Amino acid sequence: MKRWNFGIIGAGLIADFHARAIGDISEAGLIGVSDSDPARAKRLAEKYRCRAFLDNEELLGDKQIDIVTIATPSGAHLEPTVAAARAGKHVICEKPLEINLERIDKMIEAHRRAGTRLGGIFQNRFTDAMAPLRQAIKEGRFGVITYAGVYVPWWRKDEYYRDSWHGTWQLDGGGALMNQSIHMVDMLCDLMPAVEWVLAFTAKLGHPQIETEDTAVAVVKFTSGALGVIYGTTASYPGQFKRFEISGTQGTAVYLEDSFTIWQFAEERREDEQIRRRFGKASQQGGVSDPAAISHANHTKNFRAFLEALEKGSDFAVGPVQARRSVELILAIYQSAREHKVIKLGE
Repeated sequence: MKRWNFGIIGAGLIADFHARAIGDISEAGLIGVSDSDPARAKRLAEKYRCRAFLDNEELLGDKQIDIVTIATPSGAHLEPTVAAARAGKHVICEKPLEINLERIDKMIEAHRRAGTRLGGIFQNRFTDAMAPLRQAIKEGRFGVITYAGVYVPWWRKDEYYRDSWHGTWQLDGGGALMNQSIHMVDMLCDLMPAVEWVLAFTAKLGHPQIETEDTAVAVVKFTSGALGVIYGTTASYPGQFKRFEISGTQGTAVYLEDSFTIWQFAEERREDEQIRRRFGKASQQGGVSDPAAISHANHTKNFRAFLEALEKGSDFAVGPVQARRSVELILAIYQSAREHKVIKLGE
């Protein structure tokens, strides 16, 4: 693999995860960072011994940079992503790609026209426990899948929402669903058939001062006929690990953070006991109450997979079309809650 040079746009908390992930890849290097706050860019640049650019334009004009990571607030992803495409840079963008489908589609079109690649970041797709789960679904080991649900019972202090963008419609695009629970919504979109119908409720219960929801519940029906549930909150003290459940006529699995608390099938295989032993204990690195507590290890895997796709000219698992689906579903949930009715996706 050739050496790939990165620039980071945005120098907040998540940019630090990006910098650490880049530093873990021997074939990658971090050239520099830009931010709307030059002092913040300087601090991050000093920490990782790279250059602090004066602004995004200067960063995008650097011929050494091959790939730009977008680490700005969610509702400010469009502009730097499109500018990077025009500058001939590939982009890997933090979740969500953007806060509405029109803005996402503009990002996709800009990179299509430029001939550059746009990738998303859903690092949970790259946990080791995902491999046996994907394989079991692919092989039909669950039989007729009847149910799949995701649960994100997290906690955030009021201080978390006292910055300029968390919990706002303009820059966060939503609350507990669009920011925190989107990782598990993506897992549902990734592993299951498309959602056809959704009925939802949202509320501000633990953080009434914010614009967006801090609690949401949705019932979904997949195109396969299976049913499901989505629950996300930042008002569940002290916070618990995120969970994915899937059940069918021949098996059940319950995925907790990066482990399995249940892995049971009607037709037991030799490797099942090995899977239960290997993935029988959840990590202590979940961001249940502190976003800074999340490990950057899966960001590294996410970034490495993007580089491998660039090298081979192959599809990337978190391409823009795939990353778009979770936003589409969350927006349908918001519409259902707002209009008090069942919403059919794609209409």
